[in-house]
Amino acid sequence: MLNRRILRIKVFKTVYAFAENPSMSLAQAQSQFDALCQGTRDLYLFMLALLPALTEHSRARIEAARNKFHPTEEERNPNMRFASNGIAAILASDPDFNKIINKKKLSWQEYDALLWHLYDALKASDYYAEYMNAPQPSLKADADLWCSFFEKELADNEELESILEGQSIWWNNDLDYALTCCCRTLDELAAGKQWALPELFLSQMQSGKEKNSDQDFAYALIRRSVADYHKDLEKISQLTPNWDIKRVCVTDLALIVCGMAEAAAFPDTPAKVILNEYVEISKFFSTPESKGFVNGLLDKLINNQ
Repeated sequence: MLNRRILRIKVFKTVYAFAENPSMSLAQAQSQFDALCQGTRDLYLFMLALLPALTEHSRARIEAARNKFHPTEEERNPNMRFASNGIAAILASDPDFNKIINKKKLSWQEYDALLWHLYDALKASDYYAEYMNAPQPSLKADADLWCSFFEKELADNEELESILEGQSIWWNNDLDYALTCCCRTLDELAAGKQWALPELFLSQMQSGKEKNSDQDFAYALIRRSVADYHKDLEKISQLTPNWDIKRVCVTDLALIVCGMAEAAAFPDTPAKVILNEYVEISKFFSTPESKGFVNGLLDKLINNQ
């Protein structure tokens, strides 16, 4: 499930936590990393559980409108295509999916206000109208609708972000990736595959000797970063004589240390690849000036290792 770029971000977050709390042991750092990884998969499960929840919400709204004292013709004979969509039905009836959702207590029951707002936004959209008026229903059309919904209604949704922040400290910044994984699952369901809990690491979805390579990769970066953190700070200080190391943004320090760790632990990886990866991460997690700072220092440090 988690690819190398996402793992680098989670290693960076772990090293940042260590930088802020140097008394953290290696075992504690690895445990925090594991929790970050598991958190992304839990978020994926939570967002998949939205499908049956919102579908059930739509059925309740339709039934309430039908039972009004003077329902309109449309309310008496509603279009039930969304309320009967096959993708949500597959998930709602899957025993393995429901077992893990219940075990992890990933429920949407207490978020009626958000479900109401999301359903209103969905009904007002052009892609929903096109879906509801299509000549023939299909699982592919259902999957496409949900993917459009994820992209257009959930990305940058402040109400949803507030709920996610309250649900788990491990879900920060993971929504887009979790939704991408959800869409991949929806396409598989539409193609006839049965739902199965994704392996935590992308390499675990493969066979052979590389099965645990992604976890090994991440643990190697954490071990090297934690073990040599203070030595790496000394090297950074030597290249920034006009700066007090304490004044350098901790986020930038963590990014540079992670890049140095990867260059040392995996010398066959081209320096350009390592530089690009951590510069990209800096764009999302650090200051506007960090891109050039991280790139310049990391380039010098890697080439001098």
